Amino acid sequence: MKKTVALLCVMSFAGSLAQACTPKPLSAEPVIEDFVTAFETRDTGLMAAVVDKPDQATEVYTTTFDGLQAEGVDVEVKDIKQNESTATATYTVTWDLPRDRTVTYDSSIALTKTDERWTVRWQPTSVHPRLGLNQHLELRAVTADRASVVSSDGVELLSPGLQYRLLVDTNQIDDPRAAARIIATSVGGSVDAAQLGDALEKHEGIYSVGVYEQPPTVNLPGVRINEEPALINVRKDFAPDVMARVSKVVSDRIDGTNGWRIAIVNPHGASLTDIEFHEAQPAPAIRVSIDSKVQQAAEEAVRLRADSEAMMVVMRPSTGQILAVAQTDAANRKGDLALSGLYPPGSVFKILTAAAGLQHEGLSSNSIVPCPGSMNIYGRTVVNYNGFSLGSVPLERAFAQSCNTTFADISTRLNTGQLKEEAKRFGMGLDYDIPGLNTATGSVPAGETPLERTEAGYGQGLDLVSPFGMALVSATVAAGHRPVPTLISNQETTPSANPDGPTPYVIDNLRTMMRQTVTSGTAAGMQAGGAIYGKTGEAEINQGSHAWFTGFRDDDLAFATLVVLGGGSTTSVNITDHFLRTLDALRAGG
Repeated sequence: MKKTVALLCVMSFAGSLAQACTPKPLSAEPVIEDFVTAFETRDTGLMAAVVDKPDQATEVYTTTFDGLQAEGVDVEVKDIKQNESTATATYTVTWDLPRDRTVTYDSSIALTKTDERWTVRWQPTSVHPRLGLNQHLELRAVTADRASVVSSDGVELLSPGLQYRLLVDTNQIDDPRAAARIIATSVGGSVDAAQLGDALEKHEGIYSVGVYEQPPTVNLPGVRINEEPALINVRKDFAPDVMARVSKVVSDRIDGTNGWRIAIVNPHGASLTDIEFHEAQPAPAIRVSIDSKVQQAAEEAVRLRADSEAMMVVMRPSTGQILAVAQTDAANRKGDLALSGLYPPGSVFKILTAAAGLQHEGLSSNSIVPCPGSMNIYGRTVVNYNGFSLGSVPLERAFAQSCNTTFADISTRLNTGQLKEEAKRFGMGLDYDIPGLNTATGSVPAGETPLERTEAGYGQGLDLVSPFGMALVSATVAAGHRPVPTLISNQETTPSANPDGPTPYVIDNLRTMMRQTVTSGTAAGMQAGGAIYGKTGEAEINQGSHAWFTGFRDDDLAFATLVVLGGGSTTSVNITDHFLRTLDALRAGG
C-alpha cells in the first residue's frame, strides 16, 4: 500500500486576536497518486496522461518492466514538498522479481504547475535515480562456473565445455537415404550410412544422429546442430571409458548456483553498470580417485604389449581408491575388460588357496608340504610347469615357485564351500555397485566334487577372475582388511555382501609368501624400487595361456596385470615392473 504525505495549511497570525488560513493551494497530490498508480499497475495510458513526455516515459517504463521480468512493483511515497508552482515527491520502489527475489531503492519525480494543472516532468530517473537517456533496467543472470573433474592428485581430467548434437527432422527431408549418405560423409565415417538411412526412413519427427566434440557441417534442410553443455576430456586418451562413465554420473553435480544482477542497459542491450549484484556460487570440483601419474604410468606400461589385449588395475589398499584402469586399444575395442572381463586366473589364484589352507588346515608359511612334479588326485593328474619337482619344502617356497601339485592337494582336502567362502573374505566373488564403474570380481566354485576342488586350487577348472578382482585380493593382503573400492568422491559403493575379512594370521603368512615370490621366486629380477609382494600366474586355455601378475608395493599400491594369451607370466611381470619404474620417475619429476 502506498502512503502519501498531506500538505500542511500554513497558518498566519494578524495582530493579537485575528488569525486566518491562507487559501489552500491546488494540491499536486492527486497527480502524484495517479503516477504511482500507473507505476504499480503498469497502466501506461494513465502514466502518459500525467507526464510531459509520454512516449519517453512509456518506453523506459515498459522496457524496464519487461527487462526485469517483474511480477509486480510497489511504490511507497515517503515525502511531498510543494510550493506555488513546483513540487517534488520522493518514494521507495520495490520490484518483485522471479524466484522470490526483490530489489528496493529510492527515487523521485518533479512536477510543475501550469494553468492550474500539475504535470510530472518526466526523466529516466523517475524509474531509477541512475538511469540516463534511452536506458532501462534488466535482470540478468550471473552464471556460476561449472565444476571440473579432478584426479586425486589435483589434475583436471574433465573440463566444462560444449558438445554438439546433430538432429534431423525427418519430416523435412525428401530422400532419407541420400541425406544419410551426406551426413555420414560430413561426420567423418563415424556413422554407417545404410543403418542411418534405415533409421531415418522409420522415424517420425526429430532424430538424434549423435553427439560430437566439434560441430559437424551438414548443409541439408531439416538438419540442425544443438549446442549442449558437457564435460570434455582434457586428454582424450586418458582412461577414456572410465572418464565417459564418470561424466554421466556427475552430470547433475557440475552446475553451480547462478547469481543475479540488475543492470543498466542501453538500447543495444549492452550492460553499462549494475545497480544490484549477487555473486554466483560455483560448484566445487568433483574429485575422482584416479591418480594422474599412476594412470599415465599404467598406460605406458600396457602399451609394451600394444598388439595384445593387455590391461592393468591399480588400487590404494588403505582406502580402496581405484588409482588407474589402463587397457590397450585392442582391449578397449572389447569393452571394460580390466574391470569386468572374467578369465581363468591360473596360479595367481593360489593366494586364495593358500589363505584357505592357512585358515582351515592349520598350515603356516613354514609348514612342510609336498611338491612333486606330478600328482594323481582322485584320478586327475596334476603337473607342475615343465614337470619341475621340489620334493617336500616349506609352503612359502612352494608358493614362490608356484607348485601346482601342492595347491591342488591343499584345495582337494578342503570341505565343500570353504575355498569359495575364503575367497569372499578377500572380495573375490562379491559384487560391488561402484558409481561410475561396471565391475565384476569373479566366481569360485563351491567344490561339490573332489575334481572341482582339485582344479580350483591352482586356478584352473571353473575359477574365473577379473583384473579388478585380483587387484582387490592383493589390496586386501596389503591393507590387512578388505577395502571397499571407490571412484568418485561422495559417491558410496555398495557391496553385495559384507563377510568378515581374513584373519591377521592369514594376512601375515600371505605377505611372507608373496614377498618371497618377488625376492627368490617366479617374479625375481624386478628392477623397481621398494618392497614388492606378488604372485605370478599362467592360465592355460585351448588357444594358449593368459599371463598374470598381481601384488602390491609398500607405498600403498596394489595391482593386477593381465595379458590375454600373453604366454608366460614373465610378460605381465615385466609390464608391472615398467609401470612401477615409470611411476617412480614421474613422481620424481623425471
